This record gives sequence, C-alpha cells and structure tokens, in this order.
Amino acid sequence: MIDRIRNPAPADERDVGAAIDLHARKERVLHTRVPESLDRHIKRRARNLGLSVSTVLRHVLLNTFGLVEDIVTDSANIALSITQEEGAPTAADVLGWQEAVLNVNAVCGQCNAVLRKGDRAAIGVRERPGPRAIICTRCLGKLGARTRERGVRSARRR
Repeated sequence: MIDRIRNPAPADERDVGAAIDLHARKERVLHTRVPESLDRHIKRRARNLGLSVSTVLRHVLLNTFGLVEDIVTDSANIALSITQEEGAPTAADVLGWQEAVLNVNAVCGQCNAVLRKGDRAAIGVRERPGPRAIICTRCLGKLGARTRERGVRSARRR
C-alpha cells in the first residue's frame, strides 16, 4: 500500500467515474489555503458537530460533488422540457410506457411536473434511439383513460 502512495496509478488506469468508497482507508492529504474567516467557520462547525475538521471537510466535498451532479441533471432536464429542443420525444415516437421507480430526478414530458428520485413514473419504450421519454403517473393515467374511452366507443359501434 505504501508503494501505491509513493507511485500512484497513472491517470488512464484510474476509473474517473468510479463510486467513492466512504469506508476505504484515506490515503491522500489535500492542502489548500483558505481565508481566516472560513477557517474559523469550519472549526466552529466541526466543534459544534463533535467531529474533526478533516471529517467535516471530507463530508462537505463528497456531498458537494453529488449535489452538483444532481443540479446539472435537473437543470438539463428542465431546460429540455421548456425548450422542447434536442428532438424531444413526441407521442408518436413512443411504442409504449413502462412504469418504474426513478433512480434519478426527471421532468414529466407532458405536464413538466418535477419527478424526484424514488417517485413512480413511466418510461417510454422507443423503436429508435433518441432522448428518453418520461411521464408522471398522472399523465400516464390520463393516457390510459383516453385509450379505455376509445375502446368503449369502438365496442358500442359494433
């Protein structure tokens, strides 16, 4: 392990997108200059939480990366839903809808409702590659109601 610290793997050998193991032994030390006011604030926060400054900073950095990724994803989804650019899927592009529990935040393609990670939604199954199609369960229910209504009307005509 000491050899790994002295001779770290070249950048091309490291997996940049790899998940961060919070329980792994901390092998690296970061040094940075901060204003005195920030230093006081961090130390006061660590003392109030009963944690070391190092632990507080580690948690701040880890949470910041996740937060920034979520904000970027959410912003892109909102921008796409507002502008309808980038070939936003139309109803004709979707063969069917599969209900799922979201693992990421999304925006309903029909009503622009914000869908949070863990919410139930429907993902469009497409015949050709393209941007993902997601709708909320309320819009899926309306779609299903229209389909059932058409089925009843055509049965009455027979």
